Amino acid sequence: MKQRLRPPLERVLFALAGSVTLLSALLAALVSTWFLLLTAFVGINQWLFVLLGDCPTSLILRRSCGLRSALASSASELSCASSSRQSA
Repeated sequence: MKQRLRPPLERVLFALAGSVTLLSALLAALVSTWFLLLTAFVGINQWLFVLLGDCPTSLILRRSCGLRSALASSASELSCASSSRQSA
């Protein structure tokens, strides 16, 4: 049975943020400038992810889609490698 590879959480967040930003810019140009608030919301969520390591969207994607961070897996690999060097 083939195992499906899931993209890392950061890649999905980046694609989602870019899509929502483009959509809000289009809606702001065509419908109302109030849609620029959606762009601000995306920016705030990106800063939350940078500063805290999580944002509401990342929590939803982790729970609903089972996505994992590429940064966390590489950090755990590094810590395992360094602990095995220390024990030797």
